[in-house]
Amino acid sequence: MRRVSVSASAGQGRRRVATHDLGGDPVTPLRRTASIAGWLFIATFVTSIPAQLIFYAPVLGDANANYVTGAGADAHASVAMGALLEVLLIIANIGTAIVLFPILKRQNETLSLGYVAARIIESTFIAIGLLSLLAILTVREDVVGANVAFGRSLVAIHDWTFLLGPGWVVGVGNGLILGYLMYSSGLVPRGMTWLGLVGGPLIIISGTAVLFDVIEPASTAQVVATIPEFFWELSLGFYLIIKGFKPSPVTAGLEPPATAASM
Repeated sequence: MRRVSVSASAGQGRRRVATHDLGGDPVTPLRRTASIAGWLFIATFVTSIPAQLIFYAPVLGDANANYVTGAGADAHASVAMGALLEVLLIIANIGTAIVLFPILKRQNETLSLGYVAARIIESTFIAIGLLSLLAILTVREDVVGANVAFGRSLVAIHDWTFLLGPGWVVGVGNGLILGYLMYSSGLVPRGMTWLGLVGGPLIIISGTAVLFDVIEPASTAQVVATIPEFFWELSLGFYLIIKGFKPSPVTAGLEPPATAASM
């Protein structure tokens, strides 16, 4: 909810409208940017978790290895919904980088471009993974003589893209790059950024360990390693929605004079 105040300029008859939040603070363009970025981060959780844990469940895992041959209940609608959620996830992923780029580039343009690139690479892996699961639906419904091995290979593509995208590149992009940019700029509390600065390397290490068959995918070790990064992205999303950016030299001069005067 927002509160709107209107003031008239004497003698000129012009009206100036300022939108305020519930705390009475003006909702400036910078504050709006922070809020949009925050909601996009929250959207990544709302879309990715149900897709992986609920809607893709009928075709993932050893228990569903025979799905492609026609065994088991039809899960077309469920997998399609998971794919739709991941398309929205891709939009939200890239959206976070695009929305934050004009702000973060004032701190370090090279790293900010690196963050955009990391989000695009991560989203590319996600797209390949969701296409492999949609292919399972086509093979099950339209290809005569499809075997279990072929179906498992499509699931394996999804599993590897999930490891290399959300399970590895995220550590570089959201963890190290975004964590460092937020820490050095002071746009959010520095204590909070350590979740990303620590969580990023942990995700990279655990993902590499899975890649070289040192630990099992989704093992306790890998799950524990993702906890700091999980809370880094979640806390960043809520902080940007509720508080916005902290005052920082990075944001100096971004607000128009009229807005600054009304604060």
